[in-house]
Amino acid sequence: MTGPVRKAAVLGSPVTHSLSPVIHNAGYAAAGLTGWVYDRHELTADRLPAFLDGLDVSWAGLSLTMPLKEAALDVADEVSPTARAIGAANTLVLREGGRFAENTDAPGMVDALLDAGIEKANTVAVLGAGGTARAAVAAAVDLGASDIVAYARRPESLADLTAVATELGAHRFTGASWTQAPACSAADLVISTVPRGVADDLAVSWGAGTTLFDVLYDPWPTPLAAGAIEAGCVVVDGLALLLAQAVRQFELFTGVDAPVEAMRAALREAVAAR
Repeated sequence: MTGPVRKAAVLGSPVTHSLSPVIHNAGYAAAGLTGWVYDRHELTADRLPAFLDGLDVSWAGLSLTMPLKEAALDVADEVSPTARAIGAANTLVLREGGRFAENTDAPGMVDALLDAGIEKANTVAVLGAGGTARAAVAAAVDLGASDIVAYARRPESLADLTAVATELGAHRFTGASWTQAPACSAADLVISTVPRGVADDLAVSWGAGTTLFDVLYDPWPTPLAAGAIEAGCVVVDGLALLLAQAVRQFELFTGVDAPVEAMRAALREAVAAR
């Protein structure tokens, strides 16, 4: 599929470690999208408006990482209901007539879980209460959760997460302190959104019926994931999320079905080479 040069990129700070170019460029090659290129740009939130104003019509879309996910809402002409409710967008689709902000993290979590055979979760425990936790709550709602509990290190962060849960229509949402986090194993699904090292010392008594989705992937397995694996739990890692959210971005940018297996293979090869 030949055509004029089309551009996309991941923006953020820091962004040099990002594997998004590997995933997207592999997708372009496998789909025969000649002329498509995907790069990375180091960018802070205060520079985002000027960067966008400088783009020409060859640009199709942008992937956004920290610290740009909230700032993206302010520079968009249209915001999806999911991104609006979560209060963050990891995607800007650039098309004639404006900029469309979307969040593919939340549906990406659902896609990754479906790929692992998890179609529903009645009870969901979320570790953390930051931006990724908001996406986790949205994913829990999409999975039909009747009870969501979030365990946070900072009680004040639960207020924002509670508002997000209400906006998303969660049936029952409860905030709990981090000291209670080992009780997460009582849930059908545990989604850990905390940074590296934070959950390492949690004494969780895993049961084989619980699924763990740990959004980290380097190093892998985390101590939290290792305990769940040993107990026979279904465990989904952060690479699954990285791929799933990128697949949705690829299709938004190109309008073409994503060659998922080629993108997955490129991602695995890149991680193995690190």
